[in-house]
Amino acid sequence: MDKLHAVYTFIDLAGTFAFAISGAVAAKEKGLDIFGILVVAFTVACGGGMMRDVFIGAIPPAGLSDWRYLFVSIVAAIITMSLDSFLKLFNRPVLLFDALGLSLFAVSGAEKALAFSHNNEVAVLLGMITAVGGGVIRDIFLNRIPVIFEKEIYASAALLGAGVVVAGHYWKLPNNWIFLAGFLFCFVIRLLALKLHWELPSFSKEKNDPVNK
Repeated sequence: MDKLHAVYTFIDLAGTFAFAISGAVAAKEKGLDIFGILVVAFTVACGGGMMRDVFIGAIPPAGLSDWRYLFVSIVAAIITMSLDSFLKLFNRPVLLFDALGLSLFAVSGAEKALAFSHNNEVAVLLGMITAVGGGVIRDIFLNRIPVIFEKEIYASAALLGAGVVVAGHYWKLPNNWIFLAGFLFCFVIRLLALKLHWELPSFSKEKNDPVNK
């Protein structure tokens, strides 16, 4: 159990770092000051995980009770503010680190829900909530429409990644393979959706607006 807990914590911290960078980059592009960047980085990185912990009864949430989450968020924000030239090596860094955080949290959210003896349905849903919660907070803070409310393949990618984790446990596959498969499935789908412009069906505002008829 201690080994499993260490694995979940590592995955959570890796996702925290990735989401903190995505939040800090987005906040920096919006022109926020240093304090604003730190706040956005932390809330984006830990928001989804704190929602998950509240839902499964892991109180107080790890994002508040474990100093490592705050530390990782601050380090990620400092890196973002200090190494701008390094981050520019990536194409659209917000999307890259957001995809990493999305995939890592989809896996860790489902894994932690199962570890707390919740059923498969709860595990899949909490995997998705863990993954998308931070991004929703980021977009609200920065006055943008949250990605999950648009037609992009985002929350659905997290849902599928969490589903892979649950299926792997159901079929009693090795834990290392379950994590890798869930992570890669979510990450690849998200990146392919961005590159190939995959979208979910949506309703056109013009078609449904009686004024324009």
